Amino acid sequence: MILSIKDGETLGLEDSARILSGVVGDVSSPESTQMMLVVDDEHEHLESLRRIFEREGVSVRTAASGELALEVLRAEPVDLVLADVMMPGMTGLDLLRATKTLRPEADVVVMTAYATIELAVEAMREGAYDFVQKPFKAALIRQVVGRALERQRLAAENVMLRRELAELAGKEGTRAIIGRSPAMLETLEMVRQAAPSTATVFLNGESGTGKELLARALHEQSPRESGPFVVVNCAALPESILEAELFGYERGAFTGALDTKEGRIERAQGGTLFLDEVGELTPPVQAKLLRVLQEGELERLGSNETRQVDFRLVSATNRNLEQMVKDNTFREDLFYRLNVIGISIPPLRDRIEDIPLLVDHFLRRFVAKNDKKVRGVAREALEALAAWAWPGNVRELENVMERAVVLSREDVLRLDDLPPPLRKAQSPERASIRRDGRTVVIPIGTKLEEVERELIHATLEETGGDKTLAAQLLGIAARTIYRKLEAERKSRGEPG
Repeated sequence: MILSIKDGETLGLEDSARILSGVVGDVSSPESTQMMLVVDDEHEHLESLRRIFEREGVSVRTAASGELALEVLRAEPVDLVLADVMMPGMTGLDLLRATKTLRPEADVVVMTAYATIELAVEAMREGAYDFVQKPFKAALIRQVVGRALERQRLAAENVMLRRELAELAGKEGTRAIIGRSPAMLETLEMVRQAAPSTATVFLNGESGTGKELLARALHEQSPRESGPFVVVNCAALPESILEAELFGYERGAFTGALDTKEGRIERAQGGTLFLDEVGELTPPVQAKLLRVLQEGELERLGSNETRQVDFRLVSATNRNLEQMVKDNTFREDLFYRLNVIGISIPPLRDRIEDIPLLVDHFLRRFVAKNDKKVRGVAREALEALAAWAWPGNVRELENVMERAVVLSREDVLRLDDLPPPLRKAQSPERASIRRDGRTVVIPIGTKLEEVERELIHATLEETGGDKTLAAQLLGIAARTIYRKLEAERKSRGEPG
């Protein structure tokens, strides 16, 4: 949710990501003390468990009911929930389901004095980490909880390693790859795993998402990093030239071929060939490229001599090649050759957590490039940048930031420095609620009834349509959800 920020406040270069993260997301650290929540309606049992785990160095929160546990889950970063099953009101299984919605990364251990095989199976099916029966010895519960917390610690370390990977890619690449959002970290992890191999890689993403940057990262993190990195933009070369550029030609091969020329494929020998906009290849060129990939050899135009080639192919497009295969405009066999490892690059609108990092990166670059004295960004400008849909993705943001820096008249970028469409991004008449994963992004100025409606539908989607669980998560009565859904149905004129 986009928060209200006072006009006129500015954001320093070094603080942009930290402060704006309060607007568009949160990047937490796994280095803090692990926290567990113990839930039991028996006070003595609750206090006994609290003392056991506090002696183990665990931060413990307690709750005497499922409803109180929800308040803790909403407010604090809980790693593990240890909950009694048989509680009045919200049961332990209800709490398990709610925890998986509110804190899907948390583990849940359920405990009961009424253990049955059916109950254990149901708890595990709902996603419980483990199941213990009361009464139990302190050593047993410490062992079960210890395993769960160790799993949480390893998961947190993995997240940190993935973030370090993103930072490393940004430092080592020709140009920085900026991103710490889950979507971008997943993409970078696939790049890391694919880079050492010889397999062809297919990058699929909208224009401006950084396909060439990722192709360079694949090259620079591969055993071929000392070889050439050759780029061919298939959409930028006329059809009559593209074939000659790729495969090369001999003197006299066609009118104007006054000299022998090595093709881009041969130039990539021992390195990586990046074919951007590969969907633009004509059928004859597709057939020749397929033979090169199958046989590892080619013939220049106007020559019968076979030349051996050894290169790693990375291709990319913003078109739907699978649909092109169905439409018979792209060879199916070539598509499968290209798509041995397919990597999807998320659009910027699906990783808004990265916007503050990108803003900071581009601000630094263009301040230095243009010798400007800009030291920060006004918060209302940052809110507008976070609210924009970015149809041109990172490339569009880069252009907007360069324009703003060049045209700035003060030492702070303000809303008026942004292009006119972006200035309206947060006005009430332009405000629109959108989903970003499990987060609902609500611009300032959105009507309260729209906020309520969107939150109810988003929560119902997460709970699989369970209105009772959705009501518990939202802290309202289930009848309120039924009433609002019925009113919405009637407003649309739908029959009962």
